[in-house]
Amino acid sequence: MSAPGAHQGEISAVPQPQLRAATEAILIVADEPVTAAGLAQVLGVEEAQAEAVLDSLAREYAGEQVGLPARGFVVRRGAGGWRLASAAQFDDLVQRFVIGGATSRLSQAALETLAVIAYRQPVTRGRVAAIRGVNVDGVVRTLHARGLIEEAGSEPSGALLYRTTTQFLEYLGIDSLDELAPLAPYLPDTTALAEIEDEAAERSNR
Repeated sequence: MSAPGAHQGEISAVPQPQLRAATEAILIVADEPVTAAGLAQVLGVEEAQAEAVLDSLAREYAGEQVGLPARGFVVRRGAGGWRLASAAQFDDLVQRFVIGGATSRLSQAALETLAVIAYRQPVTRGRVAAIRGVNVDGVVRTLHARGLIEEAGSEPSGALLYRTTTQFLEYLGIDSLDELAPLAPYLPDTTALAEIEDEAAERSNR
């Protein structure tokens, strides 16, 4: 039986020695929970094999494999798939780190990402990345940790939606989202945004 998606030469199976590393790379950039079926299709392997790799990584990171210590991050199953997350035992340290940088100024990348979320909310991380043309995973995590954005439900696919918070308004010194003019320089105009989103949608459907 051929691997999912491997027919007609569309997908070459990832070599066995690279499966774990390839899976980690996908988990890091995933915008929504990674399903075993979806992972299998990308890797060019059977779903059961992809599930086994995910389970093995989860046990390894949790320190359940002999001779391997627990890691600072884990692979959690939820919402029908798997996600990378920081280990619960380090929550206090992570919060201390975040609070320590809470008074620092936002970078240009953070401002641009925040602008997209503010104007297009609620919006997924993937959509923000498509508009900006770069990976925004780290920036979104920073904005979320600093309380400037929050989760606002999810799409049917499981992709999380984000919106700005009251703290975001306080950060800008405005009373409502109607006063977003200060962010305008960091964002394309509405027409340009629509064109970018249409192009992103077309690429995702190919």
